[in-house]
Amino acid sequence: MKNRAYKLAYLVSHPIQYQAPLLRYLSAQPDIDLTVFFLSDLSTRPHIDRGFGTAIDWDVPLLDGYRHHFLPSIYSTDRLNFAEPVVRGLRSHLAGKGFDALWIHGWYHQANLRAIRVARSIGLPVFMRGESLLHGSGWKQRVKGILQRRVLESVDAFLAIGTRNREFYLHHGVSSDRIFDVPYAVDNDFFRERADIASESREEWRASLGLEPGRSVILYASKFIERKRPYDLLRAYISLAQRGESPLPYLLFAGDGEERKGLEAMAAESGLNSIRFLGFRNQTELPRLFDLCDVFVLPSSYEPWGLVLNEVMNAGRPIITSDCVGAAPDLVLEGKTGFTVPVGDTTLLAARIHEVLQGDCAERMGAAARARIAEWGFEEDYRGIRKALDSVASSRVAA
Repeated sequence: MKNRAYKLAYLVSHPIQYQAPLLRYLSAQPDIDLTVFFLSDLSTRPHIDRGFGTAIDWDVPLLDGYRHHFLPSIYSTDRLNFAEPVVRGLRSHLAGKGFDALWIHGWYHQANLRAIRVARSIGLPVFMRGESLLHGSGWKQRVKGILQRRVLESVDAFLAIGTRNREFYLHHGVSSDRIFDVPYAVDNDFFRERADIASESREEWRASLGLEPGRSVILYASKFIERKRPYDLLRAYISLAQRGESPLPYLLFAGDGEERKGLEAMAAESGLNSIRFLGFRNQTELPRLFDLCDVFVLPSSYEPWGLVLNEVMNAGRPIITSDCVGAAPDLVLEGKTGFTVPVGDTTLLAARIHEVLQGDCAERMGAAARARIAEWGFEEDYRGIRKALDSVASSRVAA
């Protein structure tokens, strides 16, 4: 294997704004020859995002800088769920092409399950990277666990995105020597550089949003859906106002979704004029928001990871999350980069927000957050994938 690059095939549902920079990064490595296979091109054109409840047209390149193919579909590619789209031709793309491994993103699509069978039939090792973590209990989870274990038994290497994802694999009987750290990361350079540029015109942008100079800013930037629990943040904020917090920080909600009308109604009922709803903001706009805030809050009741946390940490801002956010054990260094609170505990959430905004705490924690996320990037992803490739190559030689 030292005389040529590893040939790696990657199967994923559609071009994803978070993943495109990683795929470019991997393709630039001389020892990895990457080919990406997509099930759908939905995200490359304007489309309705069900979570945001609005039309999305990503303003960052999704396909540049790496080799890719859209697998032919029998029906439309306009919907993404377990059954759709139905693609064909994967065997012909994999068999006899000299690939060293097939990497799949999760297993919650019938095409991924079929891909595992195809790979096994042609002797191609399978890598799995996904967002699974231990969540919930009861008979449904036990049945689901049995089915998951059967799938996991057909996988050669697992690319863990973080601590809780690794715990999920270990819980389901995967040996630690088959798990490789490939952390969930964003394009750190992009968000860091954009935030630095945004800082130069921060006060002008504050004024354009009607924000007074010197008042702190709390930011929520995500979908307005039930499991993200934006109401928890709003209730915590209202309690700060009722306690006489002075000066009262601003609360900015960036995003959209089915809960927006309810949130706006609650905000109006509070009588506070310090709450702003900014609507959906695209990728290139987010660094300006991150630079503007003093603390970022993600209070979800279920969050497999939460890549927006990676993004905002690159702007040097502290984060507060619930204990149900997958990234928390890896990115929240308690009291240093931010805080974790029990989901639904709005009293403690309000107290933590208050604590972060005292004195120079936000500045200190933000610097620690930026230092932490610098260690959680694409270089670490490359190393983990390379270790997985070396491992399966060694196993083949030994066999």
